[in-house]
This record gives sequence, structure tokens and C-alpha cells, in this order.
Amino acid sequence: MNYLVIITARGGSKGIPKKNIKLLNGKPLIQYSIDIAKSISHLDDICFTTDNDDIIKVAETCGLNITFKRPEVLATDTANSRDVMLHALEHYETLRNKTYDAIVLLQPTSPFRTIDQVKNCIDLYNNDLDMVVSVKAASANPYYNLYEETNGFLESSKKGNFTRRQDCPDVWEFNGAIYVINTTALRAQPMSDFSKVKKFEMSEETSIDIDTPLDWKIAEFHLQNK
Repeated sequence: MNYLVIITARGGSKGIPKKNIKLLNGKPLIQYSIDIAKSISHLDDICFTTDNDDIIKVAETCGLNITFKRPEVLATDTANSRDVMLHALEHYETLRNKTYDAIVLLQPTSPFRTIDQVKNCIDLYNNDLDMVVSVKAASANPYYNLYEETNGFLESSKKGNFTRRQDCPDVWEFNGAIYVINTTALRAQPMSDFSKVKKFEMSEETSIDIDTPLDWKIAEFHLQNK
């Protein structure tokens, strides 16, 4: 299987300024994803997409060869990840004169994913699937303690006669750490329309996703105490 590793790191972080190059335990946040990418793929098949010159400089010091700068239209708050990946895919298939069967998406905000977890996700994938995605056990359950408002009143998100959470069906939450995506499926439809999706379960600790200042403090606490 030919796969393209894509690392997405736009510059406009609002919650944590310059988040993607902020030092976490002495390393820029993007380096955690770059190091894994370099361990599973050839440098020619690692695509780092960003709109920010400072991020590009840091990525290059981490050993990557940055071949393009993401256009501004794909770096706004409203830009979606599918368009970013398709832009990167088209660039690299033209640049390398090859076709990629799948994309391995590594978002920089998941610094605690492991090399083995990424390899296991790739091993789980085959071309009959739309996607393999990393998940964690959800902290809330739509059969038990998740509600929607209808006509001004709260109703259970999913109907069921469960009196204990332990009896409810298991539910899973995308943790944003690892995606292995069929390029044919990605070109054909939004990821929300994928029907053939397999999960790869990760622990709560390796699922830590950094989006807010509190998340950053949790990540630092984890590093100090693991």
C-alpha cells in the first residue's frame, strides 16, 4: 500500500498562541508528530502542510523538506480538513508522480500517540475500508446521560430502558490522533458520509488532545508524572 503521511499545522491558533511550535517538555509540539512520521515513512512521502513561515522553519529544523505553503483560503477558521488533505494529496501525487492509496493523517495536537499505535492502525487498514480511526471510550453515553432539547424540554439523545450506565451499549469518541483514510473514498465524499469505518482504541493518556490552555497543563502534568 502506498500511503502519504500528512501533518496539518496551520498558524492561526487562538486558544494557545503559536501552539504548534510552542515547546512541550523542550520539544516543539509539531516535532512529536514529525518524529513518528519519520519513523514510519520515507521523507519523500511525508507532507507537512501549513500557512505559516515560522512553523515551516521549525518543521525544517526537525528534518522535513517543505515543498509548498498552504494557501490562505485553506487556513481560515472555516476551512475543512478534507479540502486541506485533498490539496496536499494532489500536490504530492503531481510532485512525486505517483498515486497514493491512503492518507495517514497525524494532527500535531496529539503528542502522546505512539509509533506502535500508528503502525497498528495502518495494519488494520485495507483498501475495502473508507477509514481506520483512533478512538477512546466516551466519557458520556447518549443512552444514559446525554440529552437533546426538543420543544424546550430535555430528552435522552438515544432511547433505552437503562438504569445503570454499565448496561448501556459501548460508545466511542474520535480522539483526533490517527486517521488512515482511503483516498478514493475521500475524493468521492465527505468523511462524515463514510460507511466502512473501523476503530482503533487508544487509552485515555495517549488520547490527550491539546486544544486549550487547560489541555496544555494536563499534557505537562502527564509528562511530569508518567
